[in-house]
Amino acid sequence: MRKHIIVSGMVQGVGFRFSTKQTADELGLFGWVQNNADGTVEMEVEGSEDQLNVFVDKLKAGFTPVIQVESTDITTYDENKNYQDFTIKH
Repeated sequence: MRKHIIVSGMVQGVGFRFSTKQTADELGLFGWVQNNADGTVEMEVEGSEDQLNVFVDKLKAGFTPVIQVESTDITTYDENKNYQDFTIKH
């Protein structure tokens, strides 16, 4: 299962991408995360449904106190792109 997620709020300049990667690695998820020019953060994450549900719950909570997630736009796909790791795109 794969999720494409766009997150808005105070999510740039606060360690959000690092926290995203750290959480994905801890849960054994694969994919990528990147900052967008409009101030949002975009990602694709692959794994089991249970792993992805835990990840999304943590993401919505903001990972750390300085991160403030205001909204998430999540699209779920059954097919994977077979990512081999989780990367931070620059």
